[in-house]
Amino acid sequence: MRALDVRRLHRVTYENGMAMQERLVALRQKEAIADQLLFLEHTPVITLGRGGDSANLLAPAEIIAREGIRFFETTRGGDITYHGPGQLVGYPILHLGEGRRDVRKFVTALEEVIIRTLAGYGIDAHRAGGNRGVWTGNQKIAAIGVRIARWVTSHGFALNLTTDLRHFDFITPCGLPGTGVTSMEKLLGGAPPLQEVQDRIISHFVTVFERQPLDREHELQLVKVLVHDGIRVLLLRRTATRGAFWQPVTGRIEAGESAAAAAQRELFEETGVTGSPAPIPLRQSFLIDSSFVGAADTDLFFADETAFHVNAGVEGAIRPNPEEHDEARWFTFPEAYETIRWSDDREALEQLERLMRESAPATTSNRHDE
Repeated sequence: MRALDVRRLHRVTYENGMAMQERLVALRQKEAIADQLLFLEHTPVITLGRGGDSANLLAPAEIIAREGIRFFETTRGGDITYHGPGQLVGYPILHLGEGRRDVRKFVTALEEVIIRTLAGYGIDAHRAGGNRGVWTGNQKIAAIGVRIARWVTSHGFALNLTTDLRHFDFITPCGLPGTGVTSMEKLLGGAPPLQEVQDRIISHFVTVFERQPLDREHELQLVKVLVHDGIRVLLLRRTATRGAFWQPVTGRIEAGESAAAAAQRELFEETGVTGSPAPIPLRQSFLIDSSFVGAADTDLFFADETAFHVNAGVEGAIRPNPEEHDEARWFTFPEAYETIRWSDDREALEQLERLMRESAPATTSNRHDE
């Protein structure tokens, strides 16, 4: 049986999800890595598959943006769908062997994995004629959309656990009018634990696809600390030899160190600010380009990053570490979004901005006094 590396990721922006799939597909096509199965949750996003009808996006752009949802046209099959927190996304990166090089058979096998998983929870799920995905009654509970390039698969399935079903009102799900969308939480009165569902999917997946699973841990444990003064955020510019891009405080968690302790240490080492960063409810995963860590192209470095924030408005001058950064500057949030390079930094900034907005007194002015 072929090996299957299983990676249980956390929140992943759609841009990062596409980038990691492209990298893994290229490596799998060269037989440089084993088959992969990625589990993750996406930040809120609506995607339109190849040949999909843009008329199935029902809400105007300003409403989509106000809900914090992004829109992308993508390379997978299928029409339009929504991904977001509470939805278990599975991306199999498989090299289809002889006798299995059939797109329809592959999609049918993915559906079978989800149907068997749901049956274990007492949910009567099924296929619906020529409409791809997994259904219960007239409601879809899991979407399927795949891409196959040189017989290596990407994209996959999205199973609704505790998904915010309101967001499906913004689209005609999968381009099929008159159908609804449901979730395990809605059907069961509460969703089972995420890892338990992952375990059951793995069990059925390796049976259906005849693979030998191996759980892989993240290669890197990181922290991100967003420094702010109550209105603006601090960004640091990497030195030219480190990429010359702007980003928040970031760093590795050392062996035996907690994420909170690492955030406090990195904050002081990179800015000179003392204090105890508070957690942001955000844990992200992404694949780091091997060139950033001086490794071979075939080496994989998945990062598990925990986010924090600290108000340093009264801490005095910022002193960036000259070995890593050559400039530190305060930005308004709109300026910061225009300046940063990585989508995971954007997601953290959006979470911070939301926290600040929710915690601000109703009388607080939005104008910063210089």
